[in-house]
Amino acid sequence: MGHIGKLREIIGLIKDKVSQSRAALLSKPSNLSLRLALLRATTHDAFTPPNHKHIDTVLSFGHSSRATAATAIDALMDRLQSTRDSSVALKCLITVHHIIKRGSFILQDQLTVYPASGGRNYLKLSNFRDNSSPLSWELSSWVRWYAQYIETLLSASRILGFFLASSSCAIEKEKQDETMATLTNNGLLVQIISLVGLLEEICKRPDSLHTKDSKLVDEIMVFVCEDYFSAINGVSIRVSEFRERLSGLKFGESVELVCALTRLENCKEKMSELSTRKRAVMESFWATVSEIKGGVRTERDEGKLVIRLRREMSGESSRFPERVLRSGDSVRFNSGRLGQDGVPITIF
Repeated sequence: MGHIGKLREIIGLIKDKVSQSRAALLSKPSNLSLRLALLRATTHDAFTPPNHKHIDTVLSFGHSSRATAATAIDALMDRLQSTRDSSVALKCLITVHHIIKRGSFILQDQLTVYPASGGRNYLKLSNFRDNSSPLSWELSSWVRWYAQYIETLLSASRILGFFLASSSCAIEKEKQDETMATLTNNGLLVQIISLVGLLEEICKRPDSLHTKDSKLVDEIMVFVCEDYFSAINGVSIRVSEFRERLSGLKFGESVELVCALTRLENCKEKMSELSTRKRAVMESFWATVSEIKGGVRTERDEGKLVIRLRREMSGESSRFPERVLRSGDSVRFNSGRLGQDGVPITIF
């Protein structure tokens, strides 16, 4: 670890002891156990993940009243926003991820209420920097990415109606299989696009030299990989549903579907690093994506963009009518969103 690393560890231990002593003196008796559990779960140790015993204590405050759950979330977010230490910030974010995966409904609801209502965004950490050491500098990049990832996860979860890879996900999985057919094409597209956005965010994870063997980073990636496979499964279910609907897609829906699947395929190489143990599953997934995308072909014909549905996918009797855009036309999708890059698609 070296002299600098040992000195940093000693300083971190001192800070943790001071913080816990201060909490014992200043906290209200009713909040003392929460404050101490939170401080013990989010120590300054850059090499050790949060102790699950202390995480469980924090989670236990979600099994009481809504006011108690709100106090727990406020304390966690205050800790996250006030620290300038990358290790503490990452452990706070890991605790947030624990709430998403294992927390009670009340605790999860309190976690999502602020961004959803347009209030303060506790996870906006794009400017976070800890330059106290090379390790903390690299961990800072993980803080910035992880905060953005969790924000994307919360956004996707609102659209889906449940948290990916959470303890309630298995139950919701049965419900979504039953209700998938009742969703509109636009509803399915919105869900697919949200899941693709989450997978794209996973692919943006930092590549750092000093954190390669970090148990803290390993803990993060265990959670993220669980979310990853849940997202892949969610995309697969929804893409398969479109297999039955290709002949009835409108032009804008076809464009959005192709754009979403193209974005997904652009992540294939980076995603393959996370799925080495499930190669057969992923090969089947990519085959399905390719099949559905192949069912809606985009072609250029004398300066025009033509989107057709293949006969072998839909049958001659329900062949998708050709839609043609003339040069210079722009497409604004039915959902109100623009093209993949946030601007109208123009055909030249």
